[in-house]
Amino acid sequence: MVKAVRVHKTGGPEAMTYEDIEVGAPGQGELLVRHTAIGVNFIDTYFRSGLYPAQTPFVPGNEAAGVVEAVGAGVSDFKPGDRIAYVTGPGAYVEKRIVPADRMVKIPAGVSDKQAASMMLKGMTAQYLLRRTYKVQPGDTILFHAAAGGVGLIACQWARHLGATTIGTVGSKEKAALASAHGCHHPVLYRETDFVAAARAIVPAGVPVVYDSVGKDTFLKSLDCLRPLGLVALFGQSSGPVEPFNTGLLAQKGSLYITRPTLFTYIAQKTDLVATAAELFDVVAKGIVKIETTAEYALKDVVRCHQDLEGRKTTGSVVLIP
Repeated sequence: MVKAVRVHKTGGPEAMTYEDIEVGAPGQGELLVRHTAIGVNFIDTYFRSGLYPAQTPFVPGNEAAGVVEAVGAGVSDFKPGDRIAYVTGPGAYVEKRIVPADRMVKIPAGVSDKQAASMMLKGMTAQYLLRRTYKVQPGDTILFHAAAGGVGLIACQWARHLGATTIGTVGSKEKAALASAHGCHHPVLYRETDFVAAARAIVPAGVPVVYDSVGKDTFLKSLDCLRPLGLVALFGQSSGPVEPFNTGLLAQKGSLYITRPTLFTYIAQKTDLVATAAELFDVVAKGIVKIETTAEYALKDVVRCHQDLEGRKTTGSVVLIP
């Protein structure tokens, strides 16, 4: 038996229970992994609350790092003792689990388990947003919402390395300072300042791309920040899903583009997963992107962790320690 966090009925943070579950032996193409650190992401609250459907009971959590304890038949890329990290569907809030070997990547020397657990989902999200969804070029000025969040802090550092200027929305002066320290050139306190006016003051013609993980509260204003033919990459919805709108609005505002990307589409192929993780590990190993775990909670304290996450009391990368 191992300890796990499970959701039997979706709801608030108190819907999660800390209990014993059985974990068997790895089968064909599988690994048994002992977790050393588990990443916490806002998407975890979407599954827990029922915003994203999942069959109950289920174990939340989409990313973790750990050590391979046993290898199933047909696996040749991994052996017991290997340090691995991954991002998958729900199932990570647990001491040990069975995972598909083809979804795992090895953690290179120089990257800690806590760093790896903190950056697989957030870091690979930043990679596909900046390198594939809209390929940021030197001289670009981009707008990134929630710049002091887990993805935002990574993206601001990476965008600076790519030669871009970042306008980032934040919720407090403390978060503005944090975002600025991580490469955000123009932090905007969205509760005090109209971020559309702020963005237009910096780039009167509009920015080429807005990376929006907030959703309902920011989406329409994000469109107003774009230049003609600009793109909104709506990769999250922390304030709620975007309400239906007339797509004619996109024509009126300059033949704009919208995409609703997800990491799992971008890394569906093993080659894409390996390449995405390799580029992420490379910029971290070189010190271009610094991964800092800003809060740690024991796995058994997961309810308090989610309360703090949804209460905007956390910044950067949060991990659970089994």
